[in-house]
Amino acid sequence: MAFIYNYHMLIIVLSLEYSSEDKTKEGELTLKDLLFFLHVPRTGGRTYFHCFLRKLYTSGQECPRSYDKLHFDPRKPNCSLMVTHDDYSLLSKLPKDRTSVVTIFRDPVDRVFSTYEFSVEVAARFLGHPNLTSATKMSGQIHRKSRGVSTLDIWPWKYLVPWMRQDLFARRDTRELGRPRKIKEITNPYDVEEIVMPLHEFINDPMAHEIIHNGATFQVAGLTNNSCKVDSHDVRNCVQKHPELGHFVLEVAKRRLNHMLYVGLTEEHKKSATLFAKLVGAQVLSQSEALNSDFKQAISNKTGPTSFPDPKAKGSNQFEGSTNIRKDSEVPSPTHFELTRENMSVGTLMEIYESCISTLRKSQASRRTMSLKRVAPVNFSKQARVSVPMTVLQQIQHLNNLDVELYKHAQNIFMLQQKHLMQNAEDIFVQPDGDLMAEVEPQKAASGSFYRCLPWRLFLAIALLMIIVLIVLATTTSRRTEKLKI
Repeated sequence: MAFIYNYHMLIIVLSLEYSSEDKTKEGELTLKDLLFFLHVPRTGGRTYFHCFLRKLYTSGQECPRSYDKLHFDPRKPNCSLMVTHDDYSLLSKLPKDRTSVVTIFRDPVDRVFSTYEFSVEVAARFLGHPNLTSATKMSGQIHRKSRGVSTLDIWPWKYLVPWMRQDLFARRDTRELGRPRKIKEITNPYDVEEIVMPLHEFINDPMAHEIIHNGATFQVAGLTNNSCKVDSHDVRNCVQKHPELGHFVLEVAKRRLNHMLYVGLTEEHKKSATLFAKLVGAQVLSQSEALNSDFKQAISNKTGPTSFPDPKAKGSNQFEGSTNIRKDSEVPSPTHFELTRENMSVGTLMEIYESCISTLRKSQASRRTMSLKRVAPVNFSKQARVSVPMTVLQQIQHLNNLDVELYKHAQNIFMLQQKHLMQNAEDIFVQPDGDLMAEVEPQKAASGSFYRCLPWRLFLAIALLMIIVLIVLATTTSRRTEKLKI
């Protein structure tokens, strides 16, 4: 039975890769009706949302959010922006030909560090309560009374934070029950087991294997534990048990990155922000300028629209899934917003962005400092990461081998985006229907032939496995016959 199950999973993985090939290549650098920001956790996406996207889109243009399921909401028939931690499978619920996807990638080792640090930081905020029961009860009450969205609502933190919170209280209880003793001088804040779960325990826990390791690859492949695909859990487990199948999932993710409007890099923050402003922001502003002209004309005719116009469909773009949406009462009219943003340029957008991130980072640093005081003397920093043993770093790389390869691919795409922008500085948006990845085709000839051979690869894999199954069945039948003769 196990063999048949693995055979079935292999077919699913191979089918996933084959179905991922997108034959529509034209217009990939053109912003479409809906911008889907696929937010990989701990890559800086929150900064982009607050300091870029909220300056470009009104709250009325944001798609209503839902962190577990995608729902259609008749109140927002023409939303234009979706920002979410949901994986790529969400695209199956959206009009694919009218949706542009953007994302940001980060070095896998740094992303694991940041995930660990943020889990501890948020969980530590609850240590002001006398015990875990009190903390859990109070947070639940606050959440029910608040109209806002808590970190505990958002994937993957709705799993990681409660897990880390429970561990922090358990370690505190152990310290209080035992004899008081002074904690030795800390040389490695990532290994203070008396206070916080050590990093080496964190990365080896089943929770980390389920959610964190190779998380970016599974998110782009649409196979996280938050996926819309019913078989995502089985495929993910199969890949973890049979690492050789990971190659197929990796190829799916690479292919999807190739067709995205924009791929940024956390490590190249300044360059990524500039590229986003020129490649994405400029198109949003251009569309807004055209819409503003329509609004003015409509006003002069006394027939102004009441919602964001959609020339291609009537009410078909109704989704719920974005993050950080404002209250409905705060939504300005489209006409008012477009008129106030009429003179914004890419340069102005970058100035606003720089000012915004400065304020946002100060706020985040303040919250982080206050939270980590509750687990003092533990204190995380980039400098402190140097104290982590090389064996742990190597293990993180090994556990995230797919993400390491996908990150290299994202770096290549990022360089191509910069090159494309430099070569087309004057007319990039005059003729926007180019295929960015066409420039890399000569370098990816082998990869291209791989995709052209996909049907044959799939057929041969199925045929080979069927032969093996028949041989196993024949051998089993023969043995049973011999036993009957005896």
